[in-house]
Amino acid sequence: MGIVLWIIFGAIAGWVTSIIMKTDSRQGTVTDIILGIVGAVVGGLLMDMVGQAGVTGFNLYSLIVAVIGAIVVILVVRFVRK
Repeated sequence: MGIVLWIIFGAIAGWVTSIIMKTDSRQGTVTDIILGIVGAVVGGLLMDMVGQAGVTGFNLYSLIVAVIGAIVVILVVRFVRK
C-alpha cells in the first residue's frame, strides 16, 4: 500500500479504536492516525506470532487486525503510565 492509503487506513483504525477504548475526547486526529498505523504494525506482529496472516491490504480483516493492535498499544501505554 502507498503512504496515502496507510494514512487513510491508520485514520480509520485509530478512530475505531478511540471509540472502543473511549479515548475520543483526549486525542486528536493526528494521534488517531499514528495509533492506527502503529496498531497495524503491532497487530500484524501479534498475528504472525499466532500463525495467522497480518495486515494483508486495505480490507476488513486488516482493519480488525489493526484495531486489535491499537487496543494493545493503548493498554500497554496505560499500564506504563501507572
